[in-house]
Amino acid sequence: MPNAKVLSEKQALVAELTEKLKNAQGAVLVDFSGTDVATDTQMRRAMRNAGVEYCVVKNTLTRFAAKQAGFDALDSFLNGPTALAICDSDPVAPAKIICEYADKKDSKLEVKVGIVDGKIIDVNGVKALAELPSKDVLRAQVLGTMIAPISGLANVLNANIRGLAVALQAIADKKSEGAA
Repeated sequence: MPNAKVLSEKQALVAELTEKLKNAQGAVLVDFSGTDVATDTQMRRAMRNAGVEYCVVKNTLTRFAAKQAGFDALDSFLNGPTALAICDSDPVAPAKIICEYADKKDSKLEVKVGIVDGKIIDVNGVKALAELPSKDVLRAQVLGTMIAPISGLANVLNANIRGLAVALQAIADKKSEGAA
């Protein structure tokens, strides 16, 4: 039986991880065994820059936190070395970064499962999520779609005015030729 100090530390870790899982918009559990230090450092840096927290937590502590957060189905994935990439602001960022490094030629990373907006998704779901464009690109696409009809209308109206100006100029030219 662990002493009271160790037990309270573990309970605090579980409580913190439970909150992170509850507030997570996106998370990915990954088997990191065999990943070299340089790749791991590079990946951690990319995650920090994207606002993704990446940590290795004992499976038993993660299991307790997952149950408390309502993710009982994660239990079967918590075997072997497991790391957690989690983000509370962007559901796509953890999947994007993990898949980017997992798809590299010599990568040993293996995606186990993911979480998006409180729902558990399988490996294929994580990969599909990683292929989505970023929020900024999606916003630009939506704005472009919204602006296209307005610019089309402006071009049509501008063309009508331009046509009228050309016709009036032609009439003016004819009258000036007739008067001369």
